[in-house]
Amino acid sequence: MAPYGDSTFWSRKRTVSPWGAVSVAKRRLLIVKTQRKIIVYIATSADGYIARPDGDVEWLNRRPHTVDYGMREFYRKIDTILWGRKTYDWLLNYSKKTGKTKGLFDTKLANYVFSRKPPRRAVPGVEFVSEPVKAFAQRLRATSGKQIWMMGGGELIASFLDAGEIDEFDIHVVPVFIGTGIPLIAPRHRDVPLRLLGSRKYPDGVVRLRYKVPR
Repeated sequence: MAPYGDSTFWSRKRTVSPWGAVSVAKRRLLIVKTQRKIIVYIATSADGYIARPDGDVEWLNRRPHTVDYGMREFYRKIDTILWGRKTYDWLLNYSKKTGKTKGLFDTKLANYVFSRKPPRRAVPGVEFVSEPVKAFAQRLRATSGKQIWMMGGGELIASFLDAGEIDEFDIHVVPVFIGTGIPLIAPRHRDVPLRLLGSRKYPDGVVRLRYKVPR
């Protein structure tokens, strides 16, 4: 997702800052309030997995295509997606199997893939990241733009969560047990309290849970 335009408006015909006489303290408060959020928007099985051990999500693809579970609304609010290397590789392999090798990544958005060993050539619309998670997140938040979608998988979500760089979880719990697989968050010792922002039940049994991660 390519970041959208600067949120601070300047006109060549104006000689006065758009902040006007707003105090420095109020300016800082406004900046804090409008800071970009990193949001985990994801689906899990009822037993907490985002995919089977090999990355397969056929249990998720069986859901009715007549319901978008709020995806369209959410997509309008973002301009950046964060991917883990395993998720990136899985998508490339899946596309080869299905014969769809073009348009895998929305080039209108900024797509960042985290990897310690980036490939020599990336898919169009993708930029690889090797820098520490916290430094990258803080640099990204400092730029103007919309919200940031944390795509995952579980290892990348865990890294951002443990670095204190996840703002919200938007989890769609699908009514199916898959027994084993890739957990929503890579297992480590942690104790992270969450604050419920909202919930919604869909006709097919999917439940959407929105949580804020207090910072």
